[in-house]
Amino acid sequence: MRHGPVVPRVESALRAMLTEGRWLPGERLPNEVALAAELGVGRSSVREAVRLLAHDGLVEVRHGSGTYAARPPAPGGEGDMRRLLRRARLREVYEVRRALEVEAARLAAGRIRPEDIGRLRDHLALREERAGGDPATFVDADLAFHRTVVEMSGNAVLLGLFTSVLPVLREALVEMVGHEPALPDVSCAHAELLDGLARGDADTAIAATVSHLEAVMELFDGDGDGDGDGDGDGDTSELGSDNSEKEVAAP
Repeated sequence: MRHGPVVPRVESALRAMLTEGRWLPGERLPNEVALAAELGVGRSSVREAVRLLAHDGLVEVRHGSGTYAARPPAPGGEGDMRRLLRRARLREVYEVRRALEVEAARLAAGRIRPEDIGRLRDHLALREERAGGDPATFVDADLAFHRTVVEMSGNAVLLGLFTSVLPVLREALVEMVGHEPALPDVSCAHAELLDGLARGDADTAIAATVSHLEAVMELFDGDGDGDGDGDGDGDTSELGSDNSEKEVAAP
């Protein structure tokens, strides 16, 4: 709960408050304005965090009435099962990404044109600019970078396959960025991929792609410490504002 994407930190803080019983089951939570002011973040961050908590069954959003605390799921219950299923699905998504993007990096390193490097630099700069903000806009910037790499492979079939899985990929990544506050920082791997492509170095481009994808896949095989449960102390004083230091997290 130090620095990083705002929405996962807000979700973690609210999750801790709910777990500690600040609001009893059936009790109404303060409205968006009050929560945003208390946590020092924007209303949109609170709204997205509440949506994620509702998805995990921790709160109930009653339109026209407000948001109410739900009964916390028992350990090993439905909430844990949802998390496990979410991570299993994300691992499958990343296995597909690895199959497509490693080959794309290899081909692109031998076929990329000087003018293509500028496009990739622009995409990477936008990705870094959006890190720590709204998960959907960050994922869109990230996928634009990776789709451009696939496009520069010069293989129309590979590009068609990648484009066909983009909707599923985007949905899974937005969910991941919103739910996983402990995502690894893979900004260096993205920069190394760009450097390898610029130098026409296929080995570097492949290694950077594998490093980036497998760093995230290791999270799905871990013990689950990064599932957004928070540290249990309920302290929200370090949430800061929406302009707090950014962390260039996965995907």
